[in-house]
Amino acid sequence: MRELSVKTETKIVLLILDGLGGLPMDPSGHTELEAAETPNLDALAARSDLGLSQPVAAGVSPGSGPGHLGLFGYDPVRFQVGRGVLSALGVGFDLGESDLATRVNFATKDESGRISDRRAGRIPSEKGEELVALLNEKLNLDGVEIYVVPEKEYRAVAVFRGEGLSDALADSDPQRTGLEPLPVEPTDGSPEAKKSAQIANSFVEQANEILADQHPANTVLVRGFGMHPVLPSFEETYRLDAAAIASYPMYKGLARLAGMHLLKEGEGISGEFETLKTNWGDHDFFFVHIKPTDAAGEDGDFDRKASVIEEVDARIPALLDLGPDALAITGDHATPAKLKSHSWHGVPFLLASPYTLPTADSFGERTCAGGSLGVFQAEEIMGYLMGHALKLNRYGA
Repeated sequence: MRELSVKTETKIVLLILDGLGGLPMDPSGHTELEAAETPNLDALAARSDLGLSQPVAAGVSPGSGPGHLGLFGYDPVRFQVGRGVLSALGVGFDLGESDLATRVNFATKDESGRISDRRAGRIPSEKGEELVALLNEKLNLDGVEIYVVPEKEYRAVAVFRGEGLSDALADSDPQRTGLEPLPVEPTDGSPEAKKSAQIANSFVEQANEILADQHPANTVLVRGFGMHPVLPSFEETYRLDAAAIASYPMYKGLARLAGMHLLKEGEGISGEFETLKTNWGDHDFFFVHIKPTDAAGEDGDFDRKASVIEEVDARIPALLDLGPDALAITGDHATPAKLKSHSWHGVPFLLASPYTLPTADSFGERTCAGGSLGVFQAEEIMGYLMGHALKLNRYGA
């Protein structure tokens, strides 16, 4: 890409409906995308390339970090970035090279010590900020400085600053309700990892004491330990002046890591599309992230996920009026309401440009599976977008 990419006046939009991929609630039914009323997406599909993307590998359910790194053209196995790093960058924390960051979920623990809600009832951001202030006031860890920063709703990020830290640590999050939190264990035998595990477990123990009387957020789960990585930027790889529009800090962190400009988003889905319109003349690549599809899938709310897709569909004509030369609409992974979690299923992918081979008249998992692009690795998406936007020179003689 570095050798073939050329600077042109054409514009690219990568529209991500987080967790777009889904499943029917029963074998004879529709997926959330297929059930949604999407006349605009269907009309666009009728003149687009379609396919199913595979975020990481067959059978692997990706986190949002690997899912998005693949979308941006980075090998998600080679470039492993802890979720804590993305959260820290997303909230604007000045992360040092030796800082250790972790994502924090406020959660609910029952009287038996088991997790009954991994998201503490999705407490509002105001409550999350109040709990973060309480932790910062009372936490005291030997040997390190500790910074806890609110992210959004039940999410926060903790940064440990000191010498000799390591991110070779396993999560405390059991990933399912009805289980006890796990101790943070080192994943290698280094002294730095053992020391860091002790610090992380001390953080959790103190947080449990501080939050004991808080409900529903009476405990914390930590996951995605990481230290600041270095990724080749969009500008040096693709020669793109890239901008990001996202409401959740983690996705801002991903964009910031890739060297994108962060645009101040408007309120809700309509506000994000208005931000795109306002800044259209200033950049040649736009990453637009829609979160509520994923939240609805994780809540097991099939109808709500379909309604979010319909809300996005209503914005498609205004997006097309801007005149993108290459437009991709997809997700970072599947989040079927049937599973209430991320899954390994293929993600519907639509690519609109003047240079496509249309194969269907609707946008859904089944039509995408039979599309001109077939099933492919998400890491290839940036190549498709660059080619369709005529931003790649020919390879070889």
